[in-house]
Order: sequence, then structure tokens, then C-alpha cells
Amino acid sequence: MRVVVALGGNALLRREDRPDAAVQLANIQAAVAALAPLAHRHELVITHGNGPQVGVLALQSAADHSLARPYPLDVLGAETQGMIGYWLLQSLQNALPGHQVCALLNQTLVSAADPAFADPEKFVGPVYGRAEAERLAAERGWTVKQDGTRWRRVVPSPRPQRVVETRLIRLLLNSGAVAVCAGGGGVPVIRDERGQLAGVEAVVDKDLTAALLAEALDADALLLLTDVPHVETGHGTPQAQPIGRTTPARLRTHHFPAGSMGPKVDAACRFVELTGGMAAIGALDDAQAILDGATGTVVTPSGRRGDGGPYAPQEPR
Repeated sequence: MRVVVALGGNALLRREDRPDAAVQLANIQAAVAALAPLAHRHELVITHGNGPQVGVLALQSAADHSLARPYPLDVLGAETQGMIGYWLLQSLQNALPGHQVCALLNQTLVSAADPAFADPEKFVGPVYGRAEAERLAAERGWTVKQDGTRWRRVVPSPRPQRVVETRLIRLLLNSGAVAVCAGGGGVPVIRDERGQLAGVEAVVDKDLTAALLAEALDADALLLLTDVPHVETGHGTPQAQPIGRTTPARLRTHHFPAGSMGPKVDAACRFVELTGGMAAIGALDDAQAILDGATGTVVTPSGRRGDGGPYAPQEPR
């Protein structure tokens, strides 16, 4: 099968972790240990989040008084693609001797008229208490919103329209390579009136980009891997209930926060609705079991085992 995997930024840098390079590398090596078995059986594309990491770089840039102004978010997104891509590339090469692995810097086309630019909602960076978050917002011109019991910076997250380098990623897959790409949802770019590409101040949701890319690559399955084993109704309450096998229609009847699980659910539903394949959301350590349909929240057209994805691959490409 052709499988697109989206690694959550919080799976690579947990909320309680210090954002040190050694900590992130250790987390990535653990992630690769869970993903490497998939590469022995399937064509594999790996995307990753960058919310915590781009937030750290934004803080560093804002604190650098030698700069006339902090680096824009598109540049920081490119930096995190290179950093996390390098760690994933090296770890995959070590775990998969004899396999070709490529980490690719990608741009993602968005619309300059996207309403997200007027309503930031994508969480980036570390968490704060309310008072500190409001102080930083006043000092740095940030927008902050509540994330669970804490507060974080939010930035515009326009909807992805196309990964600019999709044809190149397809060539890599057809050559037998494992492709690491579209990190952090890709560097957000627009086309101007001359047809030229230009970066914009935003962060694209990596799960929506992963679904878009999976559709464009004719993938059989989309795995959205994070730090929780299932999607839950009533998350964080005594009434919380995990969702196992389901359909896009049933999953869309529930409300999920726009800044966290909402985009994952939207991405999974869109992929299944558009392709008839299988999408799943679950814990990184359970990657193989999720693909086998044994755990996680598995979304297929009818919600039955044997429907979509690994149980009914698409016709040969």
C-alpha cells in the first residue's frame, strides 16, 4: 500500500519536555522505531508537525535585538522543516539500511483571501499561565487563546490548496524511496498577480496538508499519529468515550476543538470522503496496529472492517 503518516508536533516534543535538541532527537528516534516496520511492507510518506518547534524559534527571533524585526513565520517554518527533517532522515537511514530516504523542503499554496488571516487559531510555541500569556501578547503583538487549562500563542492557519512539489514527491515514491516531506504543513506561500510565489505569515495545519497530499498521491491510507490512543467524545471529562471504527458522517456529528483535534478529524473525514480509502487517528507507538485496524479511531466509508485502506487497496496506479 501507499501510506501517508502525519506525526503530531506534540508527539515529537511533548508538553512537559524541554525543547532541547537532545530531547527532540530521542523522541524522533522512538518515533522512527514505531514507523520503520511500515517501510518494510509499504510505500511510506512521512509528514510532521512543527507547532512547538516553530514557537521556540519565534521566541528566539523575537529576543534577538540584532534583528530589525523577527523572522517571519514562513521562514521559521522552513527552518523547522530542515531541522526535524534532518533528524527524521538520519534516524530512518539508521533504522532502514538499504532503503533510500529523502527529506524534502516543501511549499504549500494557500489563498491570500483565506478568512484564517483575520481569525488566528493555530497554536504554536510553549504554554503559559493566563497572566504571562496576556503580558507577552501586549509586548509582542501576539494573539493568545486558551489551550486546555493553559494559554498559547495562536497564528493564522489558512487552508492548504496544493503542495507545490507534489510531482517530485511522487517521483521519489515511484523510485522506492521513503519520503519525509511537507513538514509543519509546508511553508505557506501565495501566488501574486505575476504568478510568482511568495511566503506569508502563517502556519498551515499539517494534518490538512497530509490529507491533501495523500489524495494527490493516490494513497491507500492516511495515519494521523499523536500522543493519544483514540479520538474521544467528551475529552477531559468523566464522560469521555473513545471512538473506534466510524464513518465520516458519524464523526462529523461531534464537535472537536479547532486548535487541536478538530483539524485531525476534518483531515481524516475529507480523505475518506474523497478517496474511499482508510484514515485513522491514534497513538504513535501503535502505528502498525492502527494500520491493521486493531486500535485507534479508524474511519472508513461504511465503518466496517474490510472497508477501505488496508483491507481494500485502490486499483494499481
